[in-house]
Amino acid sequence: MGSVYKKELRSYFCNMQGAIFAAFLLLIAGIMTVLYNFKGLYPNFEYALSDTGFIFLLIVPIVTMRIFSEEKRAKTDQLLYSLPLKVTDVVFGKYLAAVTVFLVPVGVMALYPLILSLYGKVNFAASYGAVFGFILLGCALLAIGMFISTLTESQVIAAVISFGTLLLLYLMNALTSLIPNTSGASLIAFSAVAVLFGLIVWGMTKDRFAGLASALLAETVLVFLYFSFKESFAGLFAKVLEKLSVFERFSGFVNGIFDLTAVVYYLSIVAFCLFLCVQSVEKKRWS
Repeated sequence: MGSVYKKELRSYFCNMQGAIFAAFLLLIAGIMTVLYNFKGLYPNFEYALSDTGFIFLLIVPIVTMRIFSEEKRAKTDQLLYSLPLKVTDVVFGKYLAAVTVFLVPVGVMALYPLILSLYGKVNFAASYGAVFGFILLGCALLAIGMFISTLTESQVIAAVISFGTLLLLYLMNALTSLIPNTSGASLIAFSAVAVLFGLIVWGMTKDRFAGLASALLAETVLVFLYFSFKESFAGLFAKVLEKLSVFERFSGFVNGIFDLTAVVYYLSIVAFCLFLCVQSVEKKRWS
C-alpha cells in the first residue's frame, strides 16, 4: 500500500491536478473568509467554511477522475494488478493519496481562525469543529468520486458523472420539497432508486441478468412493504433524503454541534464506497 500511496502522491504534485485542487479550495475559502469575517465583521470562521462546501462540486471530480480511469485508458492497470499487492492495498493507497492532497490546503485553512483571533475573539471550539466536519465531508465525497472513477476508462465521463452525482447531493434538500408527500409518490421515487440500483449492479458486473435480478428483487421487496405499510410511505422518500443528505450533515458542525451520528455517517460512506471500489477493481482484475 505504501508504494501505491507514494506513486499516487507523486503524480498529483508532478502535474497540475494537485495544484489546481489546492488553489481552487484556498481561493474560495479566502474569498468567503474576507466576505464573512473581514468585511462582514463576523467572528465565526465556521460560517465562511459552510459556504465553501459548494467548491467540492468542482474540485472532487478534478482529483478523482483519473484515479482509476487513467490506469484503464493507458492499460497500466494490468501491470498494477500483476504486482504482489492486494486490491485492498491498491484502493486504500490511492484513496489515502487523494485525501492527503485534500488535507494540504485544509491545513492552511486551519490557520485562518488563528489569524482572525488577532483581530477579535474567536470561538476556536466551533471553528475547529467545523474544520473537522469539513474534512469528513471531503473524505466522503472523495470516496464517492473514486468509486465512479472505477466504472469507466474515460476521465471526462468520470468527471461528468462525479459532478452530476455531487450536484444531486448538494441540491438534495431542495429536491425534497418538489416531491409530493403522498404514498404513491414515495413508491415511484423508491422504484426509480431500485432501477438505479440494478443499473449499478449491471455496470459493476457487466451482467444484464444480475442487474435485472437485483432491480426486480428490490422492487418486489418495495411493493411488499408498500402494501403492508401503505400509510407509512406518505412523505417517506423525502424524509429519507433529508436523513441521507451529505451536505446537510455538515450544517451541525457549522452550528457548533459535534454530531457523532454525522461522524459515523461520513465514515460509513467512506467504508461503503471503498468496498464498492474493491469489488469493481477485483472484477476487472479477473476479467
